[in-house]
Amino acid sequence: MRRLVFAIILIIASVSASCLLSAQADSSAGTATGFVNNLIPQPSQLSSHEGSLAVTPSFGAIADHFRNERLDAAIGRSLDRIKAQSALSIPVSASPDNASAALVVTVDGPGETIQSSDEDESYSLEVTASGAHLRAATVVGAMHGLATLEQLVQSDATGLFVPAVSIQDTPRFRWRGLMIDCARHFISIETLKHTLDGMAAVKLNVFHWHLSEDQGFRIESKVFPRLTELGSDGLFYTQDQAREIVAYARDRGIRVVPEFDMPGHTSAWFVGYPDLASATGPFHIERKFGVFDPVMDPTRESTYKFLDTFIGEMAAIFPDHFMHIGGDENNGAEWKANPRIQDFMREHNLKDTAALQNHFNQRLLKLLEKHGKHMIGWDEILTPDLPKDIMVQSWRGFDSLATGAKNGYRGILSAGYYLNLMSTAAAHYAVDPLPQDSDLSPEEQARILGGEACMWEEQTSTQSIDSRIWPRTAAIAERLWSPRNVNDVDDMYRRLTVESLRLEVFGLTHISHEEVSLRQLRGTRQSDPLQIDPTQIDPLQIFSSVLEPVTFDQRAHMQHANQLTPLNQFVDAISPDPPSRHNFELLARTYLQGPAARGEEEIRLVATFKTWIAAEPGVLRVMASSPRLAQAQPRAQQLAELGALGLEAILYLSSGSSARAGWKAEKLALLDDAEKPLALVRFTVIKPLRDLVNAVPDTPAK
Repeated sequence: MRRLVFAIILIIASVSASCLLSAQADSSAGTATGFVNNLIPQPSQLSSHEGSLAVTPSFGAIADHFRNERLDAAIGRSLDRIKAQSALSIPVSASPDNASAALVVTVDGPGETIQSSDEDESYSLEVTASGAHLRAATVVGAMHGLATLEQLVQSDATGLFVPAVSIQDTPRFRWRGLMIDCARHFISIETLKHTLDGMAAVKLNVFHWHLSEDQGFRIESKVFPRLTELGSDGLFYTQDQAREIVAYARDRGIRVVPEFDMPGHTSAWFVGYPDLASATGPFHIERKFGVFDPVMDPTRESTYKFLDTFIGEMAAIFPDHFMHIGGDENNGAEWKANPRIQDFMREHNLKDTAALQNHFNQRLLKLLEKHGKHMIGWDEILTPDLPKDIMVQSWRGFDSLATGAKNGYRGILSAGYYLNLMSTAAAHYAVDPLPQDSDLSPEEQARILGGEACMWEEQTSTQSIDSRIWPRTAAIAERLWSPRNVNDVDDMYRRLTVESLRLEVFGLTHISHEEVSLRQLRGTRQSDPLQIDPTQIDPLQIFSSVLEPVTFDQRAHMQHANQLTPLNQFVDAISPDPPSRHNFELLARTYLQGPAARGEEEIRLVATFKTWIAAEPGVLRVMASSPRLAQAQPRAQQLAELGALGLEAILYLSSGSSARAGWKAEKLALLDDAEKPLALVRFTVIKPLRDLVNAVPDTPAK
């Protein structure tokens, strides 16, 4: 019952906010009455009209100009998902001559044989009561239009329909990526496929596959088999699996850019091939995380001979024009300690280890070019000696990215898009690869191609990765696709809630993960006479709904985890930036606008606070029989205290009376204490609660 009450509270708050924000969005977009704009990313141009296209059993598609297997498959996937929503037996393949088809897809041609950042991704979509017409220059553009069509599908009492709209759409940035680190913790092929489906749904177009690290080498080499035999713990992708991912991604308009980090972050390489290293070893797979001394020897010709062969082998698997060489976080310690390398540096007038790494990059660049690849790497590769066709990926921030652009280098931004840091979607949404106040010239701005979200895996596994990537990545996708002036955070969250539910269709588990994990954490205790249903987790769900993981740095400091640390704790069950955070913040903000806004909002706030208080006994009872939950016990007690605090604040505010002497200081101190990192989780509701407390009038001084 408590679970139902709490769910109703959150739904009412969310729906109330949605109604308000939907009206604002419709007005700003010039949309017609009744159309709810749930699209994410927002199109470049959108207008809506009266009427809608009904989804009926005859809802089919025709490709009336160009057709190929890739386009047919994309149309089929979209029709199949619409069919699944409707429960109608609609056709799920494109016809070349169905004159009565509801959807007409007109594509000029196939697009690039090897997709690149120059691919034309634009499309237009016109929907009327009589049909829908999607036009695109390329198959990739058509895929984006189909993704938009799927998002447009809505329902009412009569069934599914597509509202009448006119859309002209093209991305703001050409490079819109997601990097997944599969080296520190191995991620399954099926999980990667679901992720690619999610990426396509929000129009991301680059999968950056991080395949080597100190903690593991994850791609099969048939020429150098000891890379995985000794450097992977048996967890690696075969070449056939890698090709499968490349093909799967291409079928969804997504490029695959592999990363092989060098010269540093290479401990796992050296376990099987110690002659590559600058020191004598012995070498092992690193279990801890951080920056380590082992680094490739850039002075030996044998190093480049090895890399020449390896790059050639990988180039045959990954057709993309770019290959990522990492190049970050080399501390140079082994180069400084090796007399032979120091002699080499003097002979070649290399003044420091940065100059030696530049020498390495120059040699590596020639090998990449030999095999038809462009170089991309992190900030550290940027030196004036490298040619202008390299790409720089900035983890240091916009200033570093801008410096590269001013010096003639293309770049993409990742600073601000690190998903592993556990920031909110709003924080990511505020980061722009080209801020409005940038002093870059138009020519320099053109060199910034976009950005990539980054999912580093020190604290994430296959089980939890979906909840760490989604739905926040959809907010980043909008920042990279939509016009700069699409920046309403409240409306973004409204649409993000809808898209989060849609993403489940692709097999993603970012929502279900929490409930499954909480059941596993709860366990069973047959001797508990109060345990009527051993699967019941209602109190835990109420508790977890107002919590999120602490930041990456806080967890690293508090837990001291390594690669072998089990990632099955309470913190791993809960999601960063859960929906309740923004919903509660919006509810409190609306309530504080004044007495006129304190009707329904007050009822919802009071019900929420009572739910928190009521959940405490059940949470403590579950924790008593679950060692993995026990460390969070103080948080459960704090939840009840926060609920009581909220009720008191509402009582004062609704009555218009002043707080008793010392009340405000006492409650703010309670909030300060609850805000401190504890049990690897943090409350999502502290700021709005502080706003409520601060709004209570003080007792007048005597």
